[in-house]
Amino acid sequence: MALDFLAGCVGGAAGVLVGHPFDTVKVRLQVQSVEKPLYRGTYHCFQSIIKHESAFGLYKGIGSPMMGLTFINALVFGVQGNAIRALGKDTPLNQFLAGSAAGAIQCVICCPMELAKTRMQLQGTGEYSLKSKNYKNSLDCLVKIYQKEGLRGINRGMVSTFLRETPSFGFYFLTYDSLTRYLGCEVEDSYIIPKLLLAGGMSGIVSWLSTYPVDVIKSRLQADGVRGVVQYNGILDCVRKSYREEGWRVFTRGLTSTLLRAFPVNAATFATVTVFLMYMRSEENLRECEAGPAIQQPSSL
Repeated sequence: MALDFLAGCVGGAAGVLVGHPFDTVKVRLQVQSVEKPLYRGTYHCFQSIIKHESAFGLYKGIGSPMMGLTFINALVFGVQGNAIRALGKDTPLNQFLAGSAAGAIQCVICCPMELAKTRMQLQGTGEYSLKSKNYKNSLDCLVKIYQKEGLRGINRGMVSTFLRETPSFGFYFLTYDSLTRYLGCEVEDSYIIPKLLLAGGMSGIVSWLSTYPVDVIKSRLQADGVRGVVQYNGILDCVRKSYREEGWRVFTRGLTSTLLRAFPVNAATFATVTVFLMYMRSEENLRECEAGPAIQQPSSL
């Protein structure tokens, strides 16, 4: 159980470093004004951020996910591993249920973390430029939101986060399990790393595609009120107004940068977690064999 949590920490850190620039682009595209758009698309957004804010602009708000995702991934992989063991049988349905349970539980950390990340990613840009010195870092952001709005403020977007995370993590683990079985990922396989990277990357893409419109709504709700004007009264109000003003395409805004990010991030996360667990468990087995001289050590070790 402890190994599941530790592996999640290591995998989460790897995923954040690889994918945060894509996430910054995704958030900027999701919340930009339709009347005065700053960016024409994913590539232009990348180009514009680097030109006006340097490459470090792509890593704005990384403190929050780096701190939060370490715990989130520990929680996700720990809960998922324990849920599979509790369900007693490793089946596709149980993989989905265990993943969904992990996704639901981690919302408690994920929602405030993403709120801080979103606010940090937006400040100092375009229509948010007047708010450029509001927050020093992610922790300062959460503290100031709490002082102004209380617990309700730092949990803004919790329901939409729950609606996004619960099914998406179910598909996440189900896809990874199915692909690793199909690809025949075995410890002795010389191509195991590329296979794990492919399975992890594809599971991330499937996970995001399954609930992406909900993520757009979540980002809009968490960015709402930054300019001092609250536009939305809730999820349904946000859906109605967004659709009325921008059409159905609003629910796919930022999808390209999200999918570009999803593959490398989840490839890195899942491959790191799996290799870490394989290595640590092989070390544990080796120690057990060495501790018991009467037990013959398997040749594979």
